[in-house]
Amino acid sequence: MLDLTYETPKPKVIAGAKHDWELVIGMEVHAQVSSKAKLFSAASTQFGAEPNSNVAFVDAAMPGMLPVINEFCVEQAVRTGLGLKAEINLVSAFDRKNYFYPDLPQGYQISQLYHPIVGEGEVLVDMGNGIARLVRIERIHLEQDAGKSIHDMDPNMSFVDLNRTGVALMEIVSRPDIRGPEEAAAYITKLRQILRYLGTCDGNMQNGNLRADVNVSICRPGQYEKYQETQDFSHLGTRCEIKNMNSMRFIQAAIEYEARRQIAIVEAGGSVDQETRLYDPDKNETRSMRSKEEAHDYRYFPDPDLLPLEIEQAWVDDIANNLPELPDQKKARFINDFGLADYDASVLTADLESAGYFEKVAQGGDGKLAANWVINELFGRLKKDGHDITTSPIAPERLAKIVALISKGDISGKIAKDVFDIAYTSDRDPEEIVETEGLKQVTDTGAIEAAVDEVIAANPAQVEKAKANPKLAGWFVGQVMKATGGKANPKAVNDLVSAKLGL
Repeated sequence: MLDLTYETPKPKVIAGAKHDWELVIGMEVHAQVSSKAKLFSAASTQFGAEPNSNVAFVDAAMPGMLPVINEFCVEQAVRTGLGLKAEINLVSAFDRKNYFYPDLPQGYQISQLYHPIVGEGEVLVDMGNGIARLVRIERIHLEQDAGKSIHDMDPNMSFVDLNRTGVALMEIVSRPDIRGPEEAAAYITKLRQILRYLGTCDGNMQNGNLRADVNVSICRPGQYEKYQETQDFSHLGTRCEIKNMNSMRFIQAAIEYEARRQIAIVEAGGSVDQETRLYDPDKNETRSMRSKEEAHDYRYFPDPDLLPLEIEQAWVDDIANNLPELPDQKKARFINDFGLADYDASVLTADLESAGYFEKVAQGGDGKLAANWVINELFGRLKKDGHDITTSPIAPERLAKIVALISKGDISGKIAKDVFDIAYTSDRDPEEIVETEGLKQVTDTGAIEAAVDEVIAANPAQVEKAKANPKLAGWFVGQVMKATGGKANPKAVNDLVSAKLGL
């Protein structure tokens, strides 16, 4: 972990009818591995293809078809583990998780229960204002996804699409270290950011490429600390799992509802049943799906078609040596190299594309000014126009020229906005715009002084008011800027107005 100083956030406390309660949350995140082929077949992973068109014989469980491990998916899992500062297990193994469902043709899912490829790691979840939660990762294992059952295409029949069957997933399992709905959403956001930086998962939650099972329980204040001391789960309440969440907003709402549901049960003298639940966003409630299965319910056993997976330390070291700069490292560098505030650095490193764009704008120039223009002017305009940074109409090199023109004093910040608007909506070069449109800032003190004298001479009553109340000097500055078409150097105008009025 980087040498960052932070304060741990306080847990979310919910007041029940009788007592205060704290939340305890653990998460199992299913991240689809960024790979063109599936985990055990060469079938495509392309999203949106015709139903059942991306299905190999082994995905459809045709007799005699054997799985063949996709080495690139293994590499992606190792890369993810390294990015989460986790232990990489040189020997891992695949198991069969047995259950029946129409979209699971084999009647079992190939997963890793006993010997996962990645061991313990960590994610530092920044909550802002120097507050952060260190969430421990218990394990990451590789497994194949199931297909999709479709129930709304025909009133009398259900359909099955096997395109997702066999797609490689990384299940990233956290410890119960998350203590509130906002922290849970922030954890998913940070994890998604790291995966996107690593290039191991695109994080597209709308397509189902990143989804979370959220385990929620409640406890009385002080009980969680006892759990931390002993690692004895009996100090915590019974957990319920909310399945397949793919929205930050819904994750927070589901946790809030589920916690209050459990509090109501316990305070009424009942006990919470360990079960799997679904969240209904229309009714803003969770409902029971099934009792929570344990490992023995799935009759796990080593997959006889797959040998234990053995990888070499040298191969792992080579992957480690080629990891990209990760979000925390990039944020720290932006703060140190460009003098950015913590908030600005967080915004600019939220995704890799924004960070890269900013660096090109700030290269060799004023980093703080560049950050201000990227965050406030560019991001604001992109959002208004329905663009993102990858489809920005203005290239970073052209925005860098605008920042440079401001830094050199050739244009004022106000004029720069006009230049930006022209450059954003055309292919014109900012330097050419300034020259052609006559927008270059007036720095000739003689010309500025003449304008100041003229405004003062025309407003004697205002002069007396300004001498009595120096704050009114700003009125003269505004009048001079107006008289010069906004081209006068603001600092020079301020200095001359103050001198002429004897302030």
